[in-house]
Amino acid sequence: MTSTVNDSVPAQRHTAPPGRPASSLAARAYAVQQAFTRLPGEVHTLREIADAAGLDRATTHRILQTGVADTAGVFEQVGRGLYRLGTATARAGVQAMAHSPNPTSTHHFLERLNRATGGLALLYVLSPLGGARRLCTDYALGDMDPAEVGMTAEDVVSVSRSLRTGASGRVILAHLPESIQEQVLAEEIPATAGPGVMRDNDALTASLAEIRRLGFGVGHQECMAGWDSVAAPVLWRDSIMGAVLMLKPSSNMPADLRPLIYHTLRTAEDISRLTATPLSAVV
Repeated sequence: MTSTVNDSVPAQRHTAPPGRPASSLAARAYAVQQAFTRLPGEVHTLREIADAAGLDRATTHRILQTGVADTAGVFEQVGRGLYRLGTATARAGVQAMAHSPNPTSTHHFLERLNRATGGLALLYVLSPLGGARRLCTDYALGDMDPAEVGMTAEDVVSVSRSLRTGASGRVILAHLPESIQEQVLAEEIPATAGPGVMRDNDALTASLAEIRRLGFGVGHQECMAGWDSVAAPVLWRDSIMGAVLMLKPSSNMPADLRPLIYHTLRTAEDISRLTATPLSAVV
């Protein structure tokens, strides 16, 4: 819960976060913008932003006011001493992500994963609309009809949106800032989630650390009863863009998951390489 702070309070010096020197005006402005990504919630006080940026409040206030006054709208002031990121930041993110790989360039990787594993191959992308969610943008099913083995459209569209259910959800969540992780952990578990869903937040948090260490995640009936999965992150350098998911009926999952993990990781790595390649370089 944030509290209102007078913008005119005397300046107070704070120590800059390790590895984030703010010696120039540009570096300080960037530090203020990045502070919002480390703070939980949407709206923050001047004091909170200054502390997170490692700057004194007078400097932080000048940067915020410049961003508010700028017609581009880098920051928005939504109350006395209360700020949030502005539409310019959202436009910059949309512009950057608009050049990410489209289904034309990724689909054959999913088909390859489907052939190599015999499982459903799906590509999920991170969507911030309505809170952190994942959306399925492409898939390769091969000869498998999901309806024949108990998967419904509701399973794919509703339960699979949550980042706290399923291997692909947890893989994406593991690479998001802690502030967003806390928001997701506070969400209700989808009512139709599978019997293997992680209901204990401590266990879920521990799984995120394990995913970051291993580079992949494994799910056992988390989204739907009778379905297991392997997922790996799709990254744009060090930023999470989405996840590749390999999904199979639990009865068809082998005891040795290493081949499935290998092919899922390979697919995610190939798609990740596309995110770092400008479209003009592949045309």
